[in-house]
Amino acid sequence: MPAMSQNRIFATPTALLKTLVISTAIVTTVILSGCASKPQINNPTRYATAPDYYTVRSGDTLSGIAARYGLSYISIADMNDVAPPYRIYVGQSLKLKGSGNNRRTTTTQAVTQTAPIQRQAITLPTTPAVTTTPSTNSVPVTPAQASSLRWVKPSNGAVIENFNLTNNVKGIRYSGNVGDPVYAAANGQVVYAADGLKEYGNLILVKHIDGYITAYAHNSKMIVKSGENVTAGQKIAEMGSSGTSRTMLEFQVRLNGKPINPTNVLPIN
Repeated sequence: MPAMSQNRIFATPTALLKTLVISTAIVTTVILSGCASKPQINNPTRYATAPDYYTVRSGDTLSGIAARYGLSYISIADMNDVAPPYRIYVGQSLKLKGSGNNRRTTTTQAVTQTAPIQRQAITLPTTPAVTTTPSTNSVPVTPAQASSLRWVKPSNGAVIENFNLTNNVKGIRYSGNVGDPVYAAANGQVVYAADGLKEYGNLILVKHIDGYITAYAHNSKMIVKSGENVTAGQKIAEMGSSGTSRTMLEFQVRLNGKPINPTNVLPIN
């Protein structure tokens, strides 16, 4: 019985050693098998086919997207101008194919094409003209009459309606025949010559110094174009009935954007 116990004592370390050796061999085999079966980077079957653009979804990371398609996340970041730490957001469209230089060139072109259009500065004539001395029978002196502009009547036709804001008459209406001349009332520059406001028909707007704008409506023909300089008494249009039911010229004067009575600036005779 003691001998059997002694054999069992010596047998136990041997069995443990064999078990350890076998276990080590198994682990080594698993490790070596794992290394041997690891796909190579250049193996195209590992990756999905990369689209031209990829829309970021919840849980995506830049490195994860790159790994999915066998791409470099640095290259993707460069093409999409994503700076470290390479944060992306859900719904973002990432370019996966092409070069970073092409991406930047396209962006530059887009910015150039959508740059806001700059307004063209308008230089108005500033040479003072001879000031007409008001008649003693004229209306009381107002700031409108203090301008250095020389004014002339825009039409030789008879007046059919005078300035009356209550009746929505914002100027003076002159009668006449189709083709009668319409004159610039003062030196200035044409800033509008079109039919965009249907109630005024063919309309010309002339901007003058000292905050004045004059309007000439219902023309049958417009002789001047936007951007042209005109002088007092120059023929700029021909009378007509565009935008209204009868042949006439509706002439308005606005000072700092507000309509004023044209008789405040026009000569009496």
